[in-house]
Amino acid sequence: MSKRKLAHVWQYLRHVHPWYFLLLTVIFGGLTVLGLRQNNERMITLREAVFVADKQGGDVESSLRELRQYVSTHMNTNLTSGTNAVHPPIQLKYTYERIQANRQQALGQNNSALYGQAQETCNQEGQTTTPEATITCIQRFMSDHGVQLEDVPDALYKFDFASARWSPDLAGWSIVFVTLSAASFIMSATYHWFMKRYS
Repeated sequence: MSKRKLAHVWQYLRHVHPWYFLLLTVIFGGLTVLGLRQNNERMITLREAVFVADKQGGDVESSLRELRQYVSTHMNTNLTSGTNAVHPPIQLKYTYERIQANRQQALGQNNSALYGQAQETCNQEGQTTTPEATITCIQRFMSDHGVQLEDVPDALYKFDFASARWSPDLAGWSIVFVTLSAASFIMSATYHWFMKRYS
């Protein structure tokens, strides 16, 4: 490219300063963080609604359906939090207990009463800090008293949903624009450096 053509292009592009693209990158970066945070907070609210419905004996299925739909269509909604998180992350303790209680009632009054004793003992021993600990404690207590509980299928009280890798919401589109802005900044800054050096 001749110096005259380079000078003509420089005259056109010199007004588009790289710092404009850097400013856009910062703005879209902030929107990305805001969008990802909103997605995560909404997921936490829906997850808590599932646990409340489970505890109160409410419509757990509807709460789970709403949570599953949201998680699968939004970024940053991974249900597992922390390195020591329980897996699967949704374990419905009260649903499990209701299923087992119904089974014990079907087996007879003595076993039903024993199941109640198991729950009370596990509470007193502090073995109910997590759903898994509660279930294990109750099963052990019943087994020690000669009653073998049938395992409740995991699909009835354990759940996990995959979070979307990208979603067409504030977080998703902000990531797209922050990427484009950053790339434009790099190209524009490189071009300005080149023109200043060789023009």
